[in-house]
Amino acid sequence: MRTPLQAFFAPDLPAVKFAIKTLIGAGLALWCAMRFGLEQPQWAFMTAVIVAQPLSGMVVQKGLARLCGTLVGTVMSVVVMAFFAQTPWLFLLVLATWLGICTAASTLLRSAWSYAFVLAGYTVVIIALPSISNPLNVFDQAVSRCTEISLGIACATVISALLWPQRVEQLLAKQARDAWAAGIQASKAALSGERQERQGLLGALGRIVAVDAQREHAWFEGSRGRQRAVALRVLSRDLLSQLRLARGVARQWRQLSPAEAQQVQPWLAEVQQALDDPQQSTLLALRDRLLAAIDDSALPTVQQYCLGRLALLVRQVLAAQQTLNAVEQGVAPVDAPRAMSWHRDIQMASLYGFRSGLAFLLIATFWLATGWTSAAGGLTMTAVLCSLFANRENAAQIGLGFLRGVIYSLPVAFVVGQLLLPQLSGFPLLCLALGVPLFFAALGMTKPAIAGTCTSFALQFIVLCAPQNLMRFDVASFLNQAVAIVLGVGFAVQIFRVIDLRNPVWHAQRLLHAMLVDLSRLPQRPLAGAENWFGGRMADRLLQLARHYPVLPTHARSRWDDGISGLDLGDELLHLRRCLEVSDSPDLHDAEARFMRALEPVLLEGPQGHSVSALDKPVADLLSALRESGSSIDRRLAQAALLQLQFSWRLWCEQSELNPYTPQQAAALEAAPIKEADHGVA
Repeated sequence: MRTPLQAFFAPDLPAVKFAIKTLIGAGLALWCAMRFGLEQPQWAFMTAVIVAQPLSGMVVQKGLARLCGTLVGTVMSVVVMAFFAQTPWLFLLVLATWLGICTAASTLLRSAWSYAFVLAGYTVVIIALPSISNPLNVFDQAVSRCTEISLGIACATVISALLWPQRVEQLLAKQARDAWAAGIQASKAALSGERQERQGLLGALGRIVAVDAQREHAWFEGSRGRQRAVALRVLSRDLLSQLRLARGVARQWRQLSPAEAQQVQPWLAEVQQALDDPQQSTLLALRDRLLAAIDDSALPTVQQYCLGRLALLVRQVLAAQQTLNAVEQGVAPVDAPRAMSWHRDIQMASLYGFRSGLAFLLIATFWLATGWTSAAGGLTMTAVLCSLFANRENAAQIGLGFLRGVIYSLPVAFVVGQLLLPQLSGFPLLCLALGVPLFFAALGMTKPAIAGTCTSFALQFIVLCAPQNLMRFDVASFLNQAVAIVLGVGFAVQIFRVIDLRNPVWHAQRLLHAMLVDLSRLPQRPLAGAENWFGGRMADRLLQLARHYPVLPTHARSRWDDGISGLDLGDELLHLRRCLEVSDSPDLHDAEARFMRALEPVLLEGPQGHSVSALDKPVADLLSALRESGSSIDRRLAQAALLQLQFSWRLWCEQSELNPYTPQQAAALEAAPIKEADHGVA
C-alpha cells in the first residue's frame, strides 16, 4: 500500500493516539472559546491543531514559543497601526520589513524558539490587516487574537500532558544510544580505512546533531528531563572527541612504513575487536597495556605515537560509555560543557528575509492596485507562508505541498461548511462534522512525506468553515475567500521559484570561508567548550556540503575535500592543545602562545593564501620547546599532534595546488554549468 493511503487507512497506533489527542485538544479549545463568547473561536481551534506535537515536551516548548511570538506580534501590530495607519504604502512597507526581519531571525536560530520569530512575523499581518479600515479597533482585535491563541495553546498542552503522554526525555535515551552506536561504527570504519568511512562519519555526525536538537524539549519535562539534557551535552562532546581521536589514529597510521605498520598491527586489531563489543573491563585492561607498550624504548618514535593515540581513543570510548549511562539514568555530570554550536550565516539569513519581505510587498501592491477586499485573505496567507518557509532552500517544493493542501481543503470545506453545517445544530454535531476530516488530516501529519500537505489542509479547512457562535453561511463569500487564499499561496510559491537561492557552489564557498574563520579562532578559544563549539559547527557544515556534493560541478567537488582537510586540521589543533594543557612549564606555555599567534593568520587565509612551508618555522620552534621540557607521555603525544598538524597542512596545500583555479576563477567557471542545468530543467 502506498504511503499516503497507508497513513489514512492503515495507521499505526501512535498515529491514532496523536490524532485523537489533537482532536480532543482542539475540541476543548473550541468549546471554551464559544463558552466564553470570544469573537473568533476558530483561532483557538486552529492554534490547538498547529501546536500539536507527538511528544509532551515538544508541545510545551512550541506552545511557549508561539505564545511569546504572539505577544510580540500583538504589541508590534498596535505600534504599526498607531504610526502608519494613515499612509497605506508606508504601512505595507513597514509590515514587509518586519516580516523580513522575523524571517531572518528565525533562520539564525536552530531551536524551537525560532518559531517565536515566525509567529511574531505573521501575527502582525493577521491583526493589522483586518483593522486597516477601522484603526481604532486594533487594540480590541489584538487582545482578542492573543486571548484566543493563548487558549488554544493551553488546551493543547493540557491534553498532551494528560492523555497518553510521551515524554521527550524517555526518547532521548534511545536516541543517545543510537548516536553512541553510530560513533562506535564510525570509529571502527576510520581505524580500518574503509572507503565507506565518509558515510560513517556523516551518519555519526547526523545522529549527534539530531539528538542534540531534541535536547531542548526535555527541559520542559521536569528535573529528570533537565538532567538528561545536561548529560546529552557531555555525550555530544565525548562522541565528537572519540571521532576526532579515531580519525587521528588513521592519519598517524598512514605515516608508518609497511614494516612498521605490520609490527603494531596486532594492537590495532585488538582495539577493533574491543570496539565490536565494548566492555568496560576489556577496555580498561587494553588501555593499561597500551600505555605500558608506549614506554617500550625498542619501538620507533612513530610507532609510539600510534600506540599513544590508540590508548587515548580507548580512554575516550570508556568516557563516552560512562556518559551514555549517565544519560540513560538521568544523572547530569558535573563537568558539562556548553551546548553544541551550529553554523550561522547572517548574509544568507538576510537574503531569506529579503525574499520574504519582497513576496509580501508584491502581493500587497496587487491588493492596493485592484482594491479587491477579499485579497486581504490572500495577503495574510502569503505572510504566513513566507514566515514559515521563505528560509528553506526547497521553499518552492514545500510551498507546492502547502498549495496542494489548500486545494484539497476547498471541496471538503464547501461540503461541510456550506451544505452540512446549516442542517446541524448543537456543539456535538459541530464537532462531529469538523472532526472527521481533521482526524484524517491529523493521521497524515505524523508522516513526514505528507505532513506539510495535511497540516495545510487542516488549517485551511478550519479557516474556510470558521466555526463561531453565530455562524454565517454565504457561498459568494466562501468562493471569494477561497480564490484569495489560492492566489496568495500560489503567488508566494511563484516568488520562491523566481528568487531561487539554491546555488550549491556559492553555498560551498561560504561554508569553506566560515570554516577558515573558525579555524583561525580555535587557537584562542577556551578549551573547555572548544570541542562542542568547533565540532558542532563543522558537523553542520559537513552535512550541508554532503547535501550539495551530488549537484556540484566536477571541478567544484574539491569543496568536500577542503571541508575534511579543515576538520583534520582543527582536530589536530584541539588534540595538541589538550596535550599541552597539563603542562606546568612556563617556557612551554610561552612557546605555545607564540605558536598559536603565528598560526592564526595562516589558518584564516587558508592553503591558497600561504605556501606549504608556512608552518615550518612555528612548528620547529614549538617542537624544540617540547623536546627541552621533558619526555613524558603528554609531551610525546603533543609532539605527535604537532607533526601531524604540519603534515595535514602540507596535504591540504598539495590538494589545493591540484586545483589550478583561484576561488574567483572557479566561481566564474562554476556559474555556467549551473545555469545550463537550470535551463534544462526549465
